[in-house]
Amino acid sequence: MGGFFGIVSKEECLTDVFFGVDYHSHLGTKSGGLAAYDREIGLQRKIHHIENAPFRTKFENITEEMKGTSAIGCISDSDPQPMLIRSNHGTYAICMIGVINNREELISQYLSFSGGHFDSMTGGKINEVELLAALIDQKTTFDEGIRFAQKSIKGTASILILTDTGTLIAARDRFGRLPVQIYQNESGYAVTFESFAAEKIGYTFVRELGPGEIVELSPTEMKQLQAPGKKKKICSFLWSYYGYPTTTYEGVNVETMRYRNGELLAEKDQQNHRELNIDYVGGVPDSGTPHAIGYSNKSGCKFARAFIKYTPTWSRSFLSDNPIIRDKVAKMKQIPVKDLIEGKELLFVDDSIVRGTQLKETVDFLYENGAKAVHMRSACPPIMYGCKFLNFTRNTNDMELIARKIILEIEGEEGLTHLNEYSDEKTERGKKLREAICEKFHFASLEFQSIENVIKAIGLNECDLCTYCWNGKE
Repeated sequence: MGGFFGIVSKEECLTDVFFGVDYHSHLGTKSGGLAAYDREIGLQRKIHHIENAPFRTKFENITEEMKGTSAIGCISDSDPQPMLIRSNHGTYAICMIGVINNREELISQYLSFSGGHFDSMTGGKINEVELLAALIDQKTTFDEGIRFAQKSIKGTASILILTDTGTLIAARDRFGRLPVQIYQNESGYAVTFESFAAEKIGYTFVRELGPGEIVELSPTEMKQLQAPGKKKKICSFLWSYYGYPTTTYEGVNVETMRYRNGELLAEKDQQNHRELNIDYVGGVPDSGTPHAIGYSNKSGCKFARAFIKYTPTWSRSFLSDNPIIRDKVAKMKQIPVKDLIEGKELLFVDDSIVRGTQLKETVDFLYENGAKAVHMRSACPPIMYGCKFLNFTRNTNDMELIARKIILEIEGEEGLTHLNEYSDEKTERGKKLREAICEKFHFASLEFQSIENVIKAIGLNECDLCTYCWNGKE
């Protein structure tokens, strides 16, 4: 995924930007970067890989290396950024959240007429942020260039630019799939993905940008360069999985949405007369836990943490792109509380079930430690489509999704024409999907949350939410 943060101020702001960016560390694991503007020095930039060390350890001495009254930073799960670009717009720093799916087409198109070139990485890959800048630079103003780039890109691009005069330009992606929020204090403005990042350093909420909206920020003024569009499709997974518990998007807090979603999941079980003799309800850490608390509160079943993730040295299980190492780390982090497992009938709530590899290992781990039965609930519907708008499931093609794999095993290619039926627990195909997953993963029972209940838990209009990965609707 990735996230960005920036400040334009009357005062030195690099320390605050450092903390603001660090608060986005849960959104990416590949690289982190900062760029700053100082009136005497001009633009400066630092980028570090963060696969094996947190952002803060690589940038904790940044105020000895850089300074500025304006600065931006990015946690990236893809290409290193921000980039420094010199063009017809002057010199500027730029970072992006999103994905460009038609990059090869855009690269070939640009090279065919420009006579220019790109800095090539290993294997000939082009940094997507440089490609984005090349699109923007084809127009005479930043706002015109951003509009052109966003219309050309198949995917999503929210953009943050630091100019060589110290102003910030912030642009939310065309359909508002990702949040861009504006905050203010007495010295200037902040731009952030995560709301709490600005609040913790003393900024007050102004508003969220609308879909496709572009603004220019100075310490004393926010100027709108492009009015928002009417169509919004913010990613529903922000609340279910990606978002940090303390953050708020579109007026809806992540943690409270997860409690509501868990309550609705329990209510769904009650309506379907699933009478289970559960000793404890627990969440698959970390984002499954609040869903499980909501389930426990509604069902009356005791909540307990039957196993704890060891995070002091391995804070995230997706640090490595190598699936063998990633899965090994995930397994090593799980420390059982045997008194809460042995001879117990347990129900766990996970935020989602994508490939299912780590979840199967978790369930096997619980049985190895004496669990009598393990029931599973997913806080999301079955994932039927790999995301093509963000970096979620970016390394997973459709046929690696566990729901699709099981459907192929049940019915072959014909089954893929009945995905809506397989999603629905009330249909025969839906029942077969759940039974087959239970058998493969050794679940005592399995159910998924419905799309309707996820939307209800979020509390926004259905037409404003992207649910593509569940139902294929764009």
